[in-house]
Amino acid sequence: MCLAIPGKVKQINGRQVLVEYPMEERTVLNGDEVVQIGDFVLVQMGIIIKKIPEAEAKKSWSAWKKLS
Repeated sequence: MCLAIPGKVKQINGRQVLVEYPMEERTVLNGDEVVQIGDFVLVQMGIIIKKIPEAEAKKSWSAWKKLS
C-alpha cells in the first residue's frame, strides 16, 4: 500500500510540476488535473491524481508531523 501525503504546487513547467512537501520537494507529472501555483495536491507514483482543499492538506501535514 502507498500513502499519499499532500503537497503544495510551487512551479509548473508544462506537465512537470514542482511539489513541496513538509520535508522535501519533488518534480512530478500532472495528469488531468487543472492546477495552479499554490494549490494542494495528492500524488501517486509520481503523478498528480487529485487537487485538495488547503484546510485538508494542512490537517494531514499536522498529523504527519506528530508521527515523525
